[in-house]
Amino acid sequence: MKNKINESIMSESVREDMKEKRIDHMTYMEDMEVLDSDIAEQVLKAMDAYDYNRYTEEDVMRAIESENRTLDDFGALLSPAALPVLEEMAQMAQKETRRHFGNSVIMFTPLYIANYCENYCIYCGFNCHNKIRRARLDMAGIEREMKEISRSGLQEILILTGESPKMSDVRYIGEACRIARKYFKVIGLEVYPADTEDYRWWHECGADYVTVFQETYNPDKYETLHLAGRKRIFPYRINAQERALRGGMRGVGFAALLGLDDFRRDAFAAGTHAWLLQKKYPQAEIAFSCPRLRPIINNDRINPMDVQEAQLLQVVCAYRLLLPFSSITISTRECKRVRDNLIQIAATKISAGVDVGIGGHSGEELGDEQFEIDDTRDVQEVYSDILSHGMQPVMSDYIYV
Repeated sequence: MKNKINESIMSESVREDMKEKRIDHMTYMEDMEVLDSDIAEQVLKAMDAYDYNRYTEEDVMRAIESENRTLDDFGALLSPAALPVLEEMAQMAQKETRRHFGNSVIMFTPLYIANYCENYCIYCGFNCHNKIRRARLDMAGIEREMKEISRSGLQEILILTGESPKMSDVRYIGEACRIARKYFKVIGLEVYPADTEDYRWWHECGADYVTVFQETYNPDKYETLHLAGRKRIFPYRINAQERALRGGMRGVGFAALLGLDDFRRDAFAAGTHAWLLQKKYPQAEIAFSCPRLRPIINNDRINPMDVQEAQLLQVVCAYRLLLPFSSITISTRECKRVRDNLIQIAATKISAGVDVGIGGHSGEELGDEQFEIDDTRDVQEVYSDILSHGMQPVMSDYIYV
């Protein structure tokens, strides 16, 4: 990574003390569920063997034109050799998107209900050593936020918390899902990884899908970025989607935070992870998010210097060509122009009316944001802009009967 993430939030002496006490990032904590599954092993083996410099433009064109793309084709699509034919790649991605989704674009908004976090991740605004305003909405506050969001016409919500099982315990998140079911048809969760039975209970409370950012699939890099907390345990995180599916969730989302490490290898691993789980659980609805690093409070130097817009487009199109039926979200980390372009090519889901603080939808702003957003359009503005591009905004793609 060309830009360095500064670890200066803590004093040198405190960092050295923490280093001595640091737990092994590949060893489960005693209370963590261990799955009998080799999916993670397969993902890491494939990523280790991935050499994107071996592909040629001819390999890329063959992958673009293939009717049954393999993981090797996916590797070619993510390689530097694909950049000269990015236009052809985008055209095929658009064709696949229209075939499976028509011209529809699903709209949703995230709702941050708490920003307490027990992890020390040096790139994240919520990390436990960053001096920000912490807050947790009570049930009345959650209902106020959801009621306000529902007035915009949105019918899908993504519930988020900081990763603190103490301050946002399993029951707290489940009760939030129950409230959400009163106002929304589709409910997603982006919270800390949990055990299978926890996912089962959240699903019973109303949650439909779970998204987990692996951040980086490189275990060695992961260790240097996640210095403390449950998130430090790499294998527990990488197996979260499978535990969610075993718990009954109908959908799972995958993401690498592009720019933390070699983005091509991380994107390859995320795609491989999704592809393998789709083969194992064919009923699962698969989704991708394509986030790039954004500045955070107390560290405005965090930016994805090695992932420009062309590379972002390449990753989005590669995901689409590997799994044509997958949902792909493009978040408000990106500007209006980029988001509007991507929904016309390969992205199928877009957030609107976003506030990444705590309590912002109802005007309270009790807690600070996780990162800086770039696209500040409200729901009606995004809706109108989708229509202006000849696309059809969709508030919900699922109906309970």
